[in-house]
Amino acid sequence: MSGARFFDIHRTWEDWVGMLLGILIAVSPWMSGEVNYGLGSLFDPGLVLINTAVIGVLIIGLSQLEYVALRRWEEGCEMALAIWLIMSPYVFGYSTDGMLRFWHAALGGAVFLLATLKLWQDWELSDRELARHGQ
Repeated sequence: MSGARFFDIHRTWEDWVGMLLGILIAVSPWMSGEVNYGLGSLFDPGLVLINTAVIGVLIIGLSQLEYVALRRWEEGCEMALAIWLIMSPYVFGYSTDGMLRFWHAALGGAVFLLATLKLWQDWELSDRELARHGQ
């Protein structure tokens, strides 16, 4: 039953994985090779790049904040950003072509699952226990 205990404790490496996912999100247009591609039939392609970069930076920042001062609302914000990233191809009109839509769905899903795991781990912790995170 030691495997069940593994998922009960919020570890600092989970925050580092969140930071890594934020970096991957921020550079995903370049990883997919679609940074100069005509993304977004409904909006300017620059909006897609700005949206992706802002989401990545916010996820990096929230993960760093969790590493320093753990609060439950941080995971909720990460979950909302992950949902927005998954919805972005449909909102900005690049859901029918290119690989960036798959990158955003996969990275958004990974952020959502990680944030859900961390929120589940932190749900019943007291404020004192939250403050001891990472020490």
